[in-house]
Formats: sequence, structure tokens, C-alpha cells
Amino acid sequence: MKLNHFSLPLLFALLSLGTSLSLAQNSALPMVPKARTPLTATKTDWLLDAGSFTAGVFRGEATDEIVMQNGLLRRTFKLAPNAATIGLDNLMTGSTVLRAVQPEATVTIDSQEFKVGGLQGQPNHAYLLPEWTVKLENDPGAFQFVGYTAGKPEAPFIWKRKRHSADLPWPPPGAALALSFRGPNEATRGITVTVHHEVYDGLPVWGKWLTVSNGTARAIMLDRFTSERLAAVEAESAVDERLDLAWRTPSITVLSDYMFKGMDIVTGNQVASWRSDPEFKTQVSYARKTPCLLVCEPPIGPGLRLAPGETFTSFRTWLVVHDSTDRERQGLFIRHAHRALAPWSTESPVMMHVRNADTASFRSAVDQCAEVGFEMIIYTFGSGLNVENEDPATIARVKADVDYAHGKGIEVGAYSLFSSRRIDDDNDVINPKTGKPGGANFGNAPCFGSVWGTNYLRKLTHFLAQTGLDLLEHDGPYPGDICASTNHPGHRGEADSQWVNWRMSAALYTWCRERGIYINQPDYYFFAGGNKTAMGYREDNWSLPRAQQLIHARQNIFDGTWTKPQTAGWMFVPLTEYQGGGAAATIEPLREHLDTYEGQLANTFGSGVQACWRGPRLYDSDETKALVKKWVTWFKDRRGILESDIIHGRRADGRDIDYLLHVNPHIKQRGLVVIHNPLTLPVERKVTLPLYYTGLINAALVREQNGKPKRYQLDRAFNVLVPVKVPAGGRIWLTIEAP
Repeated sequence: MKLNHFSLPLLFALLSLGTSLSLAQNSALPMVPKARTPLTATKTDWLLDAGSFTAGVFRGEATDEIVMQNGLLRRTFKLAPNAATIGLDNLMTGSTVLRAVQPEATVTIDSQEFKVGGLQGQPNHAYLLPEWTVKLENDPGAFQFVGYTAGKPEAPFIWKRKRHSADLPWPPPGAALALSFRGPNEATRGITVTVHHEVYDGLPVWGKWLTVSNGTARAIMLDRFTSERLAAVEAESAVDERLDLAWRTPSITVLSDYMFKGMDIVTGNQVASWRSDPEFKTQVSYARKTPCLLVCEPPIGPGLRLAPGETFTSFRTWLVVHDSTDRERQGLFIRHAHRALAPWSTESPVMMHVRNADTASFRSAVDQCAEVGFEMIIYTFGSGLNVENEDPATIARVKADVDYAHGKGIEVGAYSLFSSRRIDDDNDVINPKTGKPGGANFGNAPCFGSVWGTNYLRKLTHFLAQTGLDLLEHDGPYPGDICASTNHPGHRGEADSQWVNWRMSAALYTWCRERGIYINQPDYYFFAGGNKTAMGYREDNWSLPRAQQLIHARQNIFDGTWTKPQTAGWMFVPLTEYQGGGAAATIEPLREHLDTYEGQLANTFGSGVQACWRGPRLYDSDETKALVKKWVTWFKDRRGILESDIIHGRRADGRDIDYLLHVNPHIKQRGLVVIHNPLTLPVERKVTLPLYYTGLINAALVREQNGKPKRYQLDRAFNVLVPVKVPAGGRIWLTIEAP
């Protein structure tokens, strides 16, 4: 719902001349309480209680200021003589993030770069004083502010909910502010750039993106854009030369929906970089190379032609602002932001990967899934199912099998390979350096904008729609390859190829999200609609002896859950031989290796992580069936806490016990920990459980498995020391509740 629109067409010329603008008459916005009073840190930890941190848009202390804030963060905009951010405050720590004014964005149109908003004349870029901001001047060559719209965040696409997930709202509630700017000269007079800002209830996150609207009578070329230029307070000062990786950077994590070629937020980042600021002339670095200017822009392009009346929408970025350098706490901030911005990633069905696509094998596996409580079955890679098949008889057969599974309460998915393959010279990505195929991220890869790519998209979506499949396992989604072809119908050439290919991939995932189709994708496409990526493992490690596989699996989960929720990462457990290793590496026959099978079940279910159980069957005897059903039931009985926040305890190393702790201050079961013993002898230990994030203050009730609870006093660091005895090669679990 829109709250207010403030249009200034008649005052545009005055703004260009530097005339101040009064907002005092704008009663639709409440006055913000003293925006320039000394900053003091909040007393409530939002990770424990976020209820009081409500986002809103307010009039600033000065008549030409407007403020967005949620009690955790505050951003102040000056609207005259042009619009610019003049304050970005971390209310959690009582410190300022901003040290200098920058334009709200930049755009390059028809080969000419323009600033969007911004003010000039700051005498020192090391810090920003209120008395300086009132004297800042307009740049007449920049796009000029003409009005704003305040309201609430709106969902960029629909999330169809059809399976278990966390009870999270979509879109995330909060406040939205759109600042509109128009071109400064005759050539750009009809072009409008709108800078969209969002801040969310109970979350220290800023959202931002751009739209560029061509209101002229001619086509324009949008060559480049920068959606964020943030001159942040430097994280450290150093006089001497340093390698880029040796610098500390400000405690801000950037997330984006323009992420690919990576399964984690660092590798997947394509848009955000910390750069030196040439205007920061008083910095300590002798060469002035302190990385304290955050720039968000695409690596290339977009290179798009906008016809008259057409509007371009950029990617979105989200700044997660931290209050600590502690790795666990920073990880919790990122994971909470991830859940809020991609709540479908909390969908995490218990799934099997069936190796054979024939009806008899498939239905037998479906029956087993239903018997033990699994929720989804996937035609895995190499099963023989081809989702590009348009044969009506094949589609009818698959639909009948899918309907059979649905009748048993089991969802069905299918695998499709995209980028890690070669089509032909006409349809593959053309290397800009050679003018030939080859040299892409995966050697050879098809271009989504080619004839083959558009046909692939049509075939894939047709197969999904006609068969009623519930999941797409999309292997090798678009990884950012640049294509120099000028013959592909989907893009003009090199400059727009990356943008077009990403946009087609994102549109596919949005299409799936709106239809409730689950998406496994080994890249960080979460904010474009993807559900899950790999937790992070090395496939040929499944050829190791079974005991080593267990240690690696627990290490993979420990390492893979620092910045992504456990529900957003899949593990892999091949039940038959995989990547070699012979009998020593293989769980089949299942009934002969129940200890290993139980170790893998306890590891994944006990960490709240779902594995892809790949094989022809889940059990081969009544004893095996009972084991699988026991752990599935155990997980579902505790799903609420097991899919809650993870606190990292001790990493598996094969030399002693290892464990992860689940915490949630908002449910009855405040904590749960599964403690594994890889040794051949039972061990007795005193385990420190960090209970701060359970919300408990003085005492906790700790129950070992199904035993009676014992009361423990928390120490000054909110820890308890619990004696445990863990059987050889086994595990125990403890639950924590309020006394």
C-alpha cells in the first residue's frame, strides 16, 4: 500500500539551481525523533527479540531531510538542492557507517556517464559533519531529484506455498522509499532513474535497486549502471602497501539476486567490491588504497537497448550491517537475512534420488518412501529420464507415475543438465577472446540466448507443466559466461549477453517459484527463487572407506552452515558405489552396514540437513526399514528446533567428539545438540553448551535423550557445562528447555 507520493515537477528547475525545499507541509510522514542526537547502542538484541524494531519512513530533523529507520539502522537523505544519502547509522552499536556523500547511483547512457543525485563540496571525506551537509552544493550535470514515493515492500514475484516451511512472511515487512530523478540536459530530459530503498522490520538489512525509464521519443542504450556507491568508514588504517586480501573491510555483507558461479556468498558475489576512494585524500594509506568505497555494479553490461516507453529494472542488493566481527554472530545475521529474503529456502523436504526411471523401479521406490516417511523422490542424474523429451507417450507415462506418487503423498522431481555440456558451434557460448566456442566456465556451454537455449526453456517448462513434477534439479545453471555471438536471437552480442542469460535463468526460477516447483541448483540463485544448493562436498570423497565418509560429511555440514541456513544446503549419500572405492566405500547391501547407514541418518537429520539419498531403494530388510523410519520420525518430531539456528560447537576431526547446537528463543524446545563419538571406545566429557541464543538467562533444563531433565545454572557468558558419556562409534542427543 502506498503511503505518500511527493511530486516536484514545477520545482525541478529550482532544485537544479540549488534552491532548498521544505518538507514541513508534508504531514503524511511523522517527524523522526532528533536524527542528529548522539548515537547510542540499542539495549535489545534483535536475534533474541526483534518485535520492537519496526521500519518506517519519517521526516528528518531538518525540513529538507527524510529518514528511513527500523531501530537497528537509520538512513538519512537530504532532498535539496539534490537528493543524496547524508547519514547511515548503525543503531546497534551507536556508530556511523557513512563518512562521505556519494551519488545515489550512476548510469551510462549512450556512452555518457551520469551521476544520479548526490551533492558536492564536502571538505574532508574522512568524516561528515552536520554543519557541512547544509552547505553541500548541487552538481547540475547529475540527474536531478523530482519526487519520492513511500510505502511498503512489494514482492518481486509470487511464492506459492505447498510444502512445509518456516512461518515467514513474503515479502518481508518493512518500509520502502523510491527517489525519482530526471535527466539534466536536453538529451536525457525524458529519462527517469528511480532509486528504490527498503528497510525491514527486525532485520539490520538495507535493500536497493534501480529502474530506468525511457520517456523520450527515441531508443537509448543503457551501457552501464552502478546501483550503490557507499563511502564507508574504513575498517582499519595502514600506511604501507598491502595485498587486497590482507585488508580488513567494513563489517557489511552484500547479498544480491545477481549471484552465480558459486555455491556460497563469497564465490557467488558478482556485483559488490570494496575499492579505494580517490576523494578520500586524508586517509592514512600513503598510496591512498584503503578499501572503504563499496561499489555495486554488474561485471559487464547490461548493454541493453531501451525502446521509447520501456523500463529497465536492475538486480537487487541487500547490505547486511553487522554489530560485531565475531564469525558466528555475523553468520547468524546473514542466515536470518537469507531466510527473510528467500523464505522458500526453509522448505526442506526429506528426499530420495531414485537411480532408475522405469515405472517398476520408480513405483517400488515411491512405496518405500511412503513407508518410512520420506516426502519427495527425484529422478536422479543418469536415471534415464529426459525432461527435454516432447514425445506425448513419454510425457503421459511420466505423468502417470507422478500421479501414483502423489497418491502416496510423495512429491516428485527430475534432473536436467544445462550449462556443463556442449551443443554445437551455432548454439554454444562464443569466447570473446577467440571468437570460437570453448573457454567458458565449464569449458563448453550453451548460450541461453541461442536458438537451442530458447527451445530448451520451452521444452523444460512444458515437461514440468504437463507431468505435474514438483521439483527441478537444475545442474549447472547459468554461471556468468560472456557470449560474443552476434547471431543468437536472445542477445545482440558480448555487451548484453551476461545480463540476458542471467535474466532468462532467473525468470525460469521465478516461473517455478510461482507454481510451487522446488528448485535444487548448484549456484547461489536463492534470491531469484531457488531453494537449495550443495552444502559443499567433494564427490570423489564418496570413494573413501565408509568411516572416513562419515567424518567428511560432518565436516562438510559444519563448514557449510556458517553463512547459509541448513535448510538451504543439500548433502549427498550414495547408497550404491559412487566414484569407485569398491565394497569398503559402499553402504549397499544396507542390512550389512547398518552402523554406517545410521551414522549418515543421524548426521543429516541431527543437523537439520537433508541429504540426497541416491540408490534403487531405502531399505532391504525389516531391520533396515525400522532404522530409516526411526530417524525420519525422530527428525519430524523435532523439526522445529532442528531447522532453527545453528551454533557451531566442535568440528569433526576423528580424534574426539564433535557437535552442532541448534537454538531458538521462541519455541518450547530452546536447544538441541547431537554429540557424535568417532572413536572405538566410549568417552566421558564435560561439554560446554553456549546458550545465549536460546534466550535463557539464569538456568536451563537439560535432558539427555528421553531421560529426566536436570537443572543447570548459566555462567556469566550464558554457558552450561554438561557431563556426557557417548558410546563408541555412536551418538547421544541433549535437549534444552526453560526451567
